[in-house]
Amino acid sequence: MKKTLILTAAALLTTLGSMAQWQPAGDRIRTAWSEEIDPQNVLPEYPRPQMVRSEWKNLNGLWNYAIRPLGEQPAAFDGEILVPFAVESSLSGVGERLGSKNELWYERTFEISPKWNGKRILLHFGAVDWKADVWVNGISVGSHTGGYTPFSFDITAALAKGENTLRVRVWDPTDEGYQPRGKQVNNPNGIWYTPVSGIWQTVWLEAVPQQYIREVRTTPDLDRKTFRVEVPVCNAQPGDLVEVTLYDGGAEVASARALNGATVELTLADPKCWSPDSPFLYDMKVALLRNGRRIDAVESYAAMRKFSTLRDKNGIVRLALNNKPLFQFGPLDQGWWPDGLYTAPTDEALAFDVIKTKELGYNMIRKHVKVEPARWYYHCDREGILVWQDMPSGDMGNKWEMHTYNGGTDKNRTQESKDNFSKEWKEIMDLCMSSPSVVVWVPFNEAWGQFDTERIVNWTMEYDPSRLVNPASGGNHRPCGHMLDLHNYPGPAMKLFDPQRVNVLGEYGGIGLPMEGHLWWNKRNWGYVQFKTPEEVTAEYEKYAKSLIKYVRLGFSGAVYTQTTDVEGEVNG
Repeated sequence: MKKTLILTAAALLTTLGSMAQWQPAGDRIRTAWSEEIDPQNVLPEYPRPQMVRSEWKNLNGLWNYAIRPLGEQPAAFDGEILVPFAVESSLSGVGERLGSKNELWYERTFEISPKWNGKRILLHFGAVDWKADVWVNGISVGSHTGGYTPFSFDITAALAKGENTLRVRVWDPTDEGYQPRGKQVNNPNGIWYTPVSGIWQTVWLEAVPQQYIREVRTTPDLDRKTFRVEVPVCNAQPGDLVEVTLYDGGAEVASARALNGATVELTLADPKCWSPDSPFLYDMKVALLRNGRRIDAVESYAAMRKFSTLRDKNGIVRLALNNKPLFQFGPLDQGWWPDGLYTAPTDEALAFDVIKTKELGYNMIRKHVKVEPARWYYHCDREGILVWQDMPSGDMGNKWEMHTYNGGTDKNRTQESKDNFSKEWKEIMDLCMSSPSVVVWVPFNEAWGQFDTERIVNWTMEYDPSRLVNPASGGNHRPCGHMLDLHNYPGPAMKLFDPQRVNVLGEYGGIGLPMEGHLWWNKRNWGYVQFKTPEEVTAEYEKYAKSLIKYVRLGFSGAVYTQTTDVEGEVNG
């Protein structure tokens, strides 16, 4: 008993000491969830819900950090940073800008459980903005560019017995570079926000067998009542089999096998469909078999749904879900947090916006020029919210013509910029590919860096024929893809109409209301239109809603209201 009390007291002192070292930086507004953060247990949830293993270790928490000029290694560190919050954020405990002339260094130590002996050890990063170089025990294990997608390295050969040292170097040019960066700018104002640099999603270790499942990609086919499941395997041997089993409430409803490298196909006689009204998810287990013995296994989930178009009785092309017309209505969601910037303080906070959006009566979210952690899409899958997924914009400088067919100009990008766009867009699509909630790809927004539109859109349609492609939300409008997407502020309007494609109002609204006690800045607040009371805002919102109904009859099949929440100086949430 006495020993237990001593251990408990020691653990408490360690936690209190850690919390004393970490405090949110700055005096900006914060969310209520920031009070719940425990530096010893930051975002502890399993980060990859569609491919779950039991043997993993979360590396979030306090790391050493240093900001140094390009090419200079730190001889000592500046202090501690709370991973996975970006260095510019309050919740990082740092709250400093990085800039293109500097690099951000991270370091921490870790140990490998003896239970993992004989297994391969993978080091995972949820996302790091923008260029990351990684060392384990002074050995380079790899690099990655792209600020929005997960990457991993097999670090087995670099590990030592006992304590290991992990070091990460990050460079992020924000709007001085060509890379996708969404709303991040070095001079935030209006609709442009604070930069996000460095690690901003969970870092974790995973133990896997010598031969292991690398990915699970599931594609539903409602018309054929089948799921196609692709299961790439690392280090597979000839004759290895992949087995996929579907469950409904614990009861097995389908199972199939395929040779490694072949696609597994499961057939359901009477599939249950996923929709916002009934977001049904099948549980799924995937196993790698050799000579009848299971050598690796992961847990996942899947949903049966079909997203397509159809013509109504008036000849208007409409959006359809599961072969039935469905008007899609939702907010523009920037995915920003006043305290964590790109990173929600807790998983509860991450889910809150999704759940609240559903409670407000919406059935869709347009994820605007940002990509979320895998758990956000899991919350959308589970709650039943359709997602239009934007590609984060970058390398801007076009002429924009929002109400003209084939108007405006393409950005004259370098080949390096074009290649990087294609690389990052594919990685973003791969991240979201198996999420049933993601139903529309949006490669461009308002001519922000728009280039080679027909080529990019056609490639997107070929890479994922199971979803629709909105080629350029708000223009420049090109004759490709499935949708014509108009923007109009503040109220709804239909300045163009395409009889061959779906027509949507991709942005409208932007009704501003500065609320005392909820402001990022005391001044410099911005909205498309501004009012002084909630009653005035509500009346204006209702006026726009009644106007929108008229345009739905005329041909709009979806609409996006700007926006879910205030973001920094933009007070039109």
